[in-house]
Amino acid sequence: MSWLTNWTWPTRLRDKGIIGMNRRNIRYIGRYNSRRLYPLVDDKLKTKLLAQQYGITTPELIGTVTTQFGVKRIGEMLEGHNGFVIKPAKGSGGKGILVIEKVEDDAFIKPSGVRQSIKDVERHVSNILSGLYSLGGSPDVAVIETLINFDESLLAYTYEGVPDIRVIVFKGYPVMAMMRLSTAASDGKANLHQGAVGVGLNIATGAALRGVQFDRPCFSHPDTGHDLASLVVPQWDTLLHLAAGCYEMTGLGYLGTDMVLDRDHGPMLLELNARPGLAIQMTNGEGLRRRLDLIEHQPDGVSVEERVAFAQHHFARQSELVEIPDSAMESA
Repeated sequence: MSWLTNWTWPTRLRDKGIIGMNRRNIRYIGRYNSRRLYPLVDDKLKTKLLAQQYGITTPELIGTVTTQFGVKRIGEMLEGHNGFVIKPAKGSGGKGILVIEKVEDDAFIKPSGVRQSIKDVERHVSNILSGLYSLGGSPDVAVIETLINFDESLLAYTYEGVPDIRVIVFKGYPVMAMMRLSTAASDGKANLHQGAVGVGLNIATGAALRGVQFDRPCFSHPDTGHDLASLVVPQWDTLLHLAAGCYEMTGLGYLGTDMVLDRDHGPMLLELNARPGLAIQMTNGEGLRRRLDLIEHQPDGVSVEERVAFAQHHFARQSELVEIPDSAMESA
């Protein structure tokens, strides 16, 4: 249904509790996120080191490259690692992430099967250092991590990439969640804007509510054909507790936590976002406003366990899918 042809659309958005960018930025990010804390989440290396202090599991760090002189040593750093990920510390939106699934002879092979030489890898690291992928184009650091061996139960729900779980955490309460599934259209990246499938998740159980691709309902994975309704995230309670604990770790009141499920290590923190997007409302078919309003009335000093239990009790209700145009998300 079009924004232009239905004059009741703003009312429907309010009835659904949809929040837009203006309200998110002023009411929640501006009020609950101190700007001095942003570097803790805008820099993936700082996030990783902070998570280690708080006992929150993250992918193992192989090493970092901080100078162009160090680029020539990348081959030595990668010796003995059959798979790895190279990412910019200050990147956003999945830009600049190079995933190498395996190494054969002298070739570094991406999940798509594309082969890279050591020169290609060095060039990519050099581009990261120059700020090609960083916020504002500032000089950056290349972070090299071990490859995530994602849980085999999720294999049918993704294509040439690692699925991740975004949980919105407000004042330490997990309020809404979705899983992002990579596709051929997204080039194996779990990025909704590039064509990944977003699946809203029941906060109580981790079970799928509904799927969306390119802002339209999606009922099966476009590449594997697997039914999305059967998706249930393993170790859901552990994952929610890790996400909720990021509130104490960062001090940020409105936070997006991106988690992955490793077959050996279980739920792990991938990265954090102090300005999480609003598409999660589309995948859940429900707005954030009612949930955020309820949390604002809760007392401070509540334990992680109590916050997770509260969220699972109050936010388990499923709702009807509603299509939300981008223009509405920006102005609601």
